[in-house]
Formats: sequence, structure tokens, C-alpha cells
Amino acid sequence: MDRAVELLFYVNGRKVIEKNVDPETMLLPYLRKKLRLTGTKYGCGTGGCGACTVMISRYNPTIKRISHHAANACLIPICSLYGAAVTTIEGIGSTKTRIHPVQERIAKCHGTQCGFCTPGMVMSIYTLLRNHPEPSLEQLTDALGGNLCRCTGYRPIIDACKTFCKTSGCCQSRENGVCYLDQEINELPELEEVNKISLKLFSEEEFLPLDPTQELIFPPELMIMAEKQPQRTRIFGGDRMTWISPTTLTALLEAKFKYPQAPVVMGNTSVGPEMKLKGVFHPVIISPDGIEELNFANCSHNELTLGAGLSLTQVKYILGEVIQNLPEEKTRMYRALLKHLRTLAGSQIRNMASLGGHIVSRHLDSDLNPLLAVGNCTLNLLSKKGKRQVPLNEEFLRRSPSADLKPEEILISVKIPHSRKWEFVSGFRQAQRQQNALAVVNSGMRVFFGEGGDIIRELSISYGGVGPTTVCAKNSCRKLIGRPWNEEMLDVACRLVLDEVTLPGSAPGGRVEFKRTLIVSFLFKFYLEVLQILKRMDPVRSPGLADKYESALEDLHSGHHCSTLKYENVDSKNLPQDPIGQPIMHLSGIKHATGEAIYCDDMPTVDQELFLSFVTSSRAHAKIVSIDLSEALSLPGVVDIVTEEHLRGVNSFCILSEPEKLLRTEEVSCVGQLVCAVIAESEVQAKQAAKRVKVVYQDLQPLILTIEEAIQHNSFFEPERKLEYGNVDEAFKVVDHILEGEIHIGGQEHFYMETQSMLVVPKGEDQEIDVYVSTQFPKYIQDIVASTLKLPANKVMCHVKRVGGAFGGKTYKTGIMAAITAFAANKHGRAVRCILERGEDMLITGGRHPYLGKYKAGFMNDGRILALDMQHYSNGGASLDESLLVIEMGLLKMENAYKFPNLRCRAWACRTNLPSNTALRGFGFPQAGLITESCITEVAARCGLAPEKVRMINMYKEIDQTPYKQEINAKNLIQCWKECMDMSSYSLRKAAVEKFNSENYWKKKGLAVVPLKFPVGLGSVAAGQVVSHELRMPISNIHLRGTSTETVPNTNISGGSVVADLNGLAVKDACQTLLKRLEPIISKNPQGTWKDWAQAAFDESISLSATGYFRGYESNMSWETGEGHPFEYFVYGAACSEVEIDCLTGAHKNIRTDVVMDVGCSINPALDIGQIEGAFIQGMGLYTIEELHYSPQGVLYTRGPNQYKIPAICDIPTELHISLLPPSQSSNTLYSSKGLGESGIFLGCSMFFAIHDAVNAARQERGLFGPLKLNSPLTPEKIRMACEDKFTKMIPKDKPGSYVPWNVPI
Repeated sequence: MDRAVELLFYVNGRKVIEKNVDPETMLLPYLRKKLRLTGTKYGCGTGGCGACTVMISRYNPTIKRISHHAANACLIPICSLYGAAVTTIEGIGSTKTRIHPVQERIAKCHGTQCGFCTPGMVMSIYTLLRNHPEPSLEQLTDALGGNLCRCTGYRPIIDACKTFCKTSGCCQSRENGVCYLDQEINELPELEEVNKISLKLFSEEEFLPLDPTQELIFPPELMIMAEKQPQRTRIFGGDRMTWISPTTLTALLEAKFKYPQAPVVMGNTSVGPEMKLKGVFHPVIISPDGIEELNFANCSHNELTLGAGLSLTQVKYILGEVIQNLPEEKTRMYRALLKHLRTLAGSQIRNMASLGGHIVSRHLDSDLNPLLAVGNCTLNLLSKKGKRQVPLNEEFLRRSPSADLKPEEILISVKIPHSRKWEFVSGFRQAQRQQNALAVVNSGMRVFFGEGGDIIRELSISYGGVGPTTVCAKNSCRKLIGRPWNEEMLDVACRLVLDEVTLPGSAPGGRVEFKRTLIVSFLFKFYLEVLQILKRMDPVRSPGLADKYESALEDLHSGHHCSTLKYENVDSKNLPQDPIGQPIMHLSGIKHATGEAIYCDDMPTVDQELFLSFVTSSRAHAKIVSIDLSEALSLPGVVDIVTEEHLRGVNSFCILSEPEKLLRTEEVSCVGQLVCAVIAESEVQAKQAAKRVKVVYQDLQPLILTIEEAIQHNSFFEPERKLEYGNVDEAFKVVDHILEGEIHIGGQEHFYMETQSMLVVPKGEDQEIDVYVSTQFPKYIQDIVASTLKLPANKVMCHVKRVGGAFGGKTYKTGIMAAITAFAANKHGRAVRCILERGEDMLITGGRHPYLGKYKAGFMNDGRILALDMQHYSNGGASLDESLLVIEMGLLKMENAYKFPNLRCRAWACRTNLPSNTALRGFGFPQAGLITESCITEVAARCGLAPEKVRMINMYKEIDQTPYKQEINAKNLIQCWKECMDMSSYSLRKAAVEKFNSENYWKKKGLAVVPLKFPVGLGSVAAGQVVSHELRMPISNIHLRGTSTETVPNTNISGGSVVADLNGLAVKDACQTLLKRLEPIISKNPQGTWKDWAQAAFDESISLSATGYFRGYESNMSWETGEGHPFEYFVYGAACSEVEIDCLTGAHKNIRTDVVMDVGCSINPALDIGQIEGAFIQGMGLYTIEELHYSPQGVLYTRGPNQYKIPAICDIPTELHISLLPPSQSSNTLYSSKGLGESGIFLGCSMFFAIHDAVNAARQERGLFGPLKLNSPLTPEKIRMACEDKFTKMIPKDKPGSYVPWNVPI
């Protein structure tokens, strides 16, 4: 075998030749660090978020075709790119050359907020358009299935995509033949009002057309190479690893014979994450390239043979073709496989992963193996010794030696027999999220009847997710042969399968009872499916399905996304160029979309730069006995390791009211606490050395993880907070009824797309130091760094150009990490960079506080709540951070939109052994508000009233007083509520939901409407628009620099929805100062331009630099008296959501959401609507699918997008309608606008209560009328287990205490 001298591929049309390539190098760091193409972003490193999407193009000389596919750069070893052309965001367009229509449209349709995910989104859409210039909406949503966004809520991104579709703008789901948007028109106000109301945030007319002739061509050199080059094996050798790339089958067999233990890697989607996350190392990797014998499909009259090298996308396409060309009865297996392939991973992973890799990996949650295992499939193997066939059955899946591949064998192809007449095959799966999520349980089932009968001749059932690999229920199937397909058989089958497919209570992955229930629920679905087909094939002999049961077989409601947005147009009296009230694009929108926007880690490497990596505690409560640094320090490239000893005297900093240590070397109080920091020449060296630091612990007691344990051990942060209004105890004596209840609310991870990032550069003189950091609070970073370095604050400059998402998570912990990084930089006089990996970030930083709310309500028969006594407990974690502020905000906002005449609420922050929780969008209100709404829902159930009636009767009346005695005018609250009820056609749809529920037993719909009162003002604006308006200057003349403590000292924190108010009013103040100075000049030359006036001012020595100042709102609150004026104004709103649930699996789908918000006078409706939608989808995640799992030892399991699911494009409402109330003047806010950043998150709970409503309908039909206790988040597991039925009763239950559970509910 020849050693390949060089690796050759193209990037953005330029040839790249690497002489000494390291096989461990992935494309993402190569693009970012070596080629300095920083538009491709690091989001997770495991292919789960899509931020690093690039397009890979290859030429196939056999069929003379170029193929383009989107792929995750973080998983692509550069050695696999020989002869390929890579296109990154920089290669498709830039502001320096010309921008591409995809880049323009995503920016102008307001599809970017923080902008960090945008390059990945653009590349996914771009690649789709290269393959399908006029895609369908389905192709677009499929292409974006592997891309996550935390800011926008996806609607504007879909809007941008729709402009490329054949049928743009229409929802494509014409119910009754009428487009939904056409129906809406009837409901719009009279014509003269229409001029005032806008429904679009962008105009399509001005978009650049898509011109395929303008795209980069595929490099001709690569075509010639592919055609002419002799086929020889390429070998790349690095320090630790050798990469062998055979190009012929013979060479592949030779390599596998020589290195039998080496894995065969095609897409690196299985081996890659294993090496990264589990530390698995392979000294040799074999990666076949372009071997025809692995990449073929052959359909004969009785089987389909697929090459093992085909990607899952190719398999999906081939199956689609085969299904179209064969009679229906032969394709049942292929249809089942295709259905699974549609939801398996995201499109980038499907484009990379191979069929053979998927089968041979034998992951316990593999989606295809359970189906292939029941389908009598055969694996064709080959080695130097010859051919062999093994059945793809349980023995193979269990890796039993007699049925497995031998080390020197290669899987060549898979043979899948066609289905026969009277043979039926189905696949089922249930995951935390409908797409791009590993299944909790999946299954393949096949039955074969004799000609024209219903007697079982053959039966195969297998499950994934319930054992260490795919499990086949062989014995159960054997015992069922010869039985007729009826209810009696089903009963026996369920019991047999539950006996055979067993799961211990402590099984990894938890959710044990849910998994057991799914095992039999899937079996029941299969039973119904087959019954239905038998009835169709032989109507006389087969018993039909009850109509009410048919819904069990239908997929959840799915239609194409459509949305309407309604806001009032600006007053025509304004100047034509005045941008206030106009939907102006984000000033960095185009730069986000071209990858030119620079984030912290995109900054070029500074000369002699070092990298810092943290060593974190692996125990939740322990004494550190010893730390051994010797091995780590001896590694090449390691410069230093900073410990608590180095920081003597500066190792703690007072955050709010409690000092917090920067590094711990004596005792740790949570997993993920910072123990020491390794400084090395490169990121790889720092990370490797951090793993070699040996820490010996001695566990301490007690270990407190949950709120209940904290209460038991009396472990609280001082002081308790209390709010009281009226006389609660007296009121309880006069009410008709009293009820008590409680609700648990789980935590939430920020999941900002850009992880914690910082770069500290010492200036080299006067001890000055520059800190570039992704933070919301530059002033605090400046203070903590100055304190740690014992410098005056004016020597420390903190710069923030932009932040790739934060949501409250980039303040205090960021400061601690920045201080340690600055200490290292200062000590060595060299720049130090620190960028957390996604897993580290989630482990170290904490998130939203889990809550336990207890309530006791006294109410009248008509639903009026006269007395309410509440207790809030939050899980604060190991240190105080912002926990006290969070419970205070929760208390002050807990009543939401309701007036409770007699109220007492007490709140405690619990001290536990978890990473300290911190601020997250909504700041205590999403938890406190849910507790109140939960109580209202229970009161309604007890009174036999509809929840919206009880909400209405308890709502604030117009002029009223809050529990802390601040006056409130709730006129707009009532208006939002009424408009939301009208806009959503609530009463009509409620009747339709009830009708649907009476006709469907296994699917239920739910509908709920929730009001919102969100107070603002304790304590990123369209600043360009403010400048433009105040100075009457075109917005194109305005450029915004990043924030820096150099130009703006003593900045406020950007959080709590007050950014626009504080910064905007300060900008306004500065502009007014400038105009005052310019007045004499402008009056002399009123027709002049800004350039003329500025020159004249310069000539007359008039300064044109001004600092604006706004000191914040006057707010006060006394916790002693429980009175005050803590807020400046209130944001009002209401949301109505409709969902459909599958009672057998717990899956749910949001069918429609209507939101009405009172935003005062909107400065930028596009920005305001974007904030509302983004917050709503984040709130929907909080209350439904986002679930953190901790081990009984306090270790966080959910450390990346593969385990922790935030909403993806598949989760957004099929229909979304947003309406802003007509402008209302309010007091002293900026142009009477209102801050909207946080309030919308709470409206996500309209989904929670809609699901609650649907579950309630299911329970009542099953004769369960007791109170329904549902905790948040309402995951598929909780939904399924609450819809109790014969299957949930049939499963075995484990006695608590008889096993150690995999996880602890927190």
C-alpha cells in the first residue's frame, strides 16, 4: 500500500493540499482555525444542532453525476474529503462580493436574532436548493430538521424558505378546498381600517431572484481526477492514528485482514461521537471511498438488495422509488422502513450515516434494526477467505459469536425480501421529540396469515430501547402461532411479551414503566392496524374496527405551517424615512447570514495565545483529599495549572450578597464545580491534560439533591420571603370549598447556541488588560477581573461585540470563568482563550430553578377564589447566585392576571448539591405563574366550571391594586383576553374539540387559553432606529459598535426585558444633546445634508460626541411591610393553544396557537413579534419536552442536544397567529413602547393546559374522575402514564426502595 503523500480537496472553489495530515482532525476546527473560515460555527460537536452545516459535493465517474449534500463539519474527518468540494457559508456570498438570495431572504424575513445558528440554517436551505431549485414545503422543513434555533421560534425562517417554494405564502393545507388565509380575510376589519393593519413584515418584491447559473461550479480538476486517477489505497498517518482509505473491494478486504480490529467508517456518525464523548480510541480506521460494490441497489422479483455503503438518505430515496414501482402488498416492509427513515436524526446525519454502519453498530435504540430483524433479512459478508451469509436476527443483534461478523469480515450488502400477500409489517417509535431524537422505545412487527384466513402462521416482534441491544420476543411469537387474530390473542400476546421482554427498575435511561407500557401499546397498535387491513381485504369474514378506535392508527395532526401576523401601521404623519414603528431588519442580519458577523471565538488567534480548560468536580458533596497535577504538567504543550493556591486572597468575589469562591481545592458542593484550570499551547493539549489531573475525593453527608431533601434537612438560603394581602385566615372561614394541591416544575437549560466564550489579552504596559467575552453584563466582568488581578477597574476593558444567545446564562458564572482566564493571562503575560464545549457548559453553568409549589385555595361555588395560601420552594443549587432575586420576582408576579382579595405567599430558596441555578428568561415567573394557573384549573374542575370561566371571574378589573399595593390599570389585559377569545374562535373550536373527543377513543384534543400580566422594570434594543428617529437621519448612515466598558462605563445588565428601555432612553438622551448643539448650524442651512452639518460643526469646534444617560426607573419594595412600587409598567397578553395527543404513546402535536400582546407602541414590530414567538417556543419547551436528568449521585446526564431536546422545527404550531393590540400611549417608556423579551415565555403554558385538557378528556372517558395531578414538563412519558388504561394497569410495577433508580426527579 502506498502512503498517500497529500490530501487534496477544494473549499469554496479553492484547492487545498495538506502534506502531513493528522487523521484526528475534523473539518470544523480545520475550517475555523487553519483556513480562518469562521462562518461555520461550533454548537455541540456531536452533529446534534446543525450550527456547523456545510455542503459536500462529489463527482461519481460511473454515473457521471455530481451530488451535493449537507453535512455536519464537526463529525467529518478531513481525511474522508479526498476529491470532494466543500462549500461553506463564505463560499456562497458575502457583503464584499454579492449576497446569495438565501442569505438575503433569511435576513430580510427577520429569521436571525442572535445569528449564531444562521449560517447552518442558510447552508441547509442552500444545499436543498442546489438539488431542488423549487422545493416543496415538506422538503424544506425536512432539510431544516437537523438545525436548532433558540431565539426565533422558527416561523420567520420558514417564511424565508416559503419564498423559494412553488406555492409561496399559502399554507398548502386547503381545508374544505379553501386556503386558510382566504378564510381569514372575512374576519378582517372594514376596508378603511385595513390601511392601518399590516399582515407582512417584509416585501417579497424586492428579493433577488434565485439564479442557479450563478452558483460555484464543481472543480473540473476533481472530475478529471475521479475519471483518470488510478485506484489506489490512500494512507494518512498521524501521531496516534492511521487512516486507511481503500478504493477497491480487494484493497478493503486486504486492509481489514491486516487490521481486523479497525472499525470501518463511512459517515463517522457513530464512531465519531463515541470517540468524542466516551473517549473510545482507535489506532487504525478503515474508510472505504467510492467502492461500487458497497454502493448499489438491486431490486429482483422477490427481494431488494442494498449496498452497505449507501447513505440513509440514498436508502430513503431508493425505498421511495421501489414503493412506487411495486404492487402495494410487496412493499409493506419498505413502507415501514421509509416511515422510520423520515424521523431518524436530522438530514445532515442521514446524508452521512451509512446503512451498514447503522446495522453493524447495533445501538440499543437503532430505528431500522428492529424492523430488519423481523423481516427475514440476510447480511452478505465478505473476507479474504470468501463469502458468507448470516441472518439479521436476535443472535446477530446480541453479538453472539456464532452469528456475528468475524473481525476480518466486511458487510457488503443487506437482502430484504418483498412482503407476501397476507403478510403485514409495521414499525413504531416514540421519542422525546417527534423528529431528530433517539427513540425511547421502537419496534418492528410482522405477521403472516395463511391464504385468506386470520390464523397466525408466522409472527415476529422486536423492540429497541428496552435492553442493551434490539430484543426479539421469540418465545412469545412461537406460542401465538396457530391462534386467530382476535381480542383474546391480543390479551395473551401482551402478557407473554411483558414476561419475555423484561426491564429492571434500575435500567439505564430510566422511564421504566413508560417503556413497559409502550411495549404493549405498540403491540395493540399493530393488532388494530392488521385488523383494519384484513377487514379491507375480506369485509365479510373479518370483524371491523370500532369507529372510535380508528384514530389509534392515524398519525397526529400534521399540516403545512402557516402563520398570520397583525400589527398597526405607523402614523402617516411621521417622516417617510423615520424608522420608528417600521419592521426594520436586524442591523447585523445580513452579516449573520453571510457568516461575517464576528463572535468571541471567531476572533483571530493572538500571537503566542494559550488555551485554558477547566477541571471540574466529579462528586456532588465531598472533601478533596488530594490533587495530583504531575502527569498533566508533564504532557507536551502544558504551560501551567492554576489552583486555589495561586489565587490566595483573591479566590472569592461577592456576587449580590454572598461571597462565591472561584476555584475549590478543599471541598466541593456539586458536580461541575471548578477545581483547577489547565493552561496549554493548544485546545487539544489543554483538554487532554485536564483529563489527566487526578483528584481524590472523600464523600460527605448529607447529599441533598431535591427540594424535598432540602426541606427535610432544613437547607435554605436566608432569608424566607413573604407577601401578604388581606386576611387569609378569616377568608378561609367564609368560603364554600377549600382545596389543597401541589405541582412540581422541572428546571431548564439555557441552551444558548454559542457556548461560554472568552479571550483575555494583556496589553503589555501599565498592567492594562482587554477582556473579550460573550456576556450580558460587561461592568460585572470588569469588576470581578479587576478584583482578581488587584487592579483598579479602569485598567480592565471589557468588550462585547455580540452574544450568540444568553437568556440570563451569561452573567455570574461567566464572570468567574473570565476572572480565572484573566488571572492566567496576567500571570504569563500572554493572551488566553477559553471556550467551553457544549457538555462542559451544560454541566458547569446551571439553568432555570426547579420549583415545588404548594397551594391551599378557598373559593365559592361560582369559582371566585377568596383566599389563597401558597408556598414556593426553588432549588437554588450549591451557591446563592441569583436565587433570592428569582424567588422575590416569582412572589411579586405570582398572582399573574388575577385579583385574589386575601393572599399569603411564602418562598424559600433551597441550598442543594447541584450546580447553582441562575437567571433564565422569565426569572421565576414561568414557575410561579404555572403554580397559580394550576390552582385555578383545579378550582375550575372542583366547581364543574370551564377553566376560562374561572380565569375570567378572578381577573383584575380595570383600576385595581396588586398584592404589594401598587396601582394597576388592567384595561389592556381584558382587551387582550377578549381579542384572544375572538381571534381563536374559542367557543366554536371548543365545541369541535368536544365532538372530536367523543368520536375518538385513542386520540384526544385539548384547548386552553391563558392570560398574562408581566410587570417590567426592577432594576437588545433597536438602538439604530432610536438614533435615526431622534436625529432624523437615514438608518443606512448609522453604524453600531460593540459594547465596551472603554466607551460606556458602568453599563446595566442586559436582561429582564429592560434593555430597550434603559439603553434606548440613554441613546435618546445623547441624540437630544447633539441636536441641541447643532441647532444653530441646521437653522443656517436647513436644506443641508448631515455631512454638511458635521463639517460646519467641526469648523466651528462644536463637539459631536455625546454620552447619554438614563439611570433606570424609580423602583422600591419593602419586604418588611410587603408594600412598594417595584415595577414601572405591565405587559399584558393572552394565548390560546390547541393540541392533539396520542393516548397510546404520549406523543402530542400543537395544532394552533393564537397570541395577542399589548406592546404599547411598537418601535419595531418585526423585533417585537420575533421576541414573542421566540419566547413562546422556549416556554413551550420548558413546559413540554425539555427535561434534565440527574443520577442519584448528582451527575447531570443530559449534556448535549442528543440527550436534551429543545423544540425543533417539527414542534412549532402548525398554525400560529400573532396580533399586537393597537398602540396605547403609556407613561415614560421609550416612545411608549414596552419591553417584551421575557413575558412571552409564560404563554407557552397554554400548551401545558391544552395537553392537561386532552388528558382529562381521555381519563373521563375511561371513568377516572378524580383530580388530575400533572407536573411540568409534560413529556410523552407523563402524558402516556396519565392516560390510564388496561395497558398501564397490566404492566409490572416495581416497589419503591427495591431498586436504585437510574435518575432522580429534580
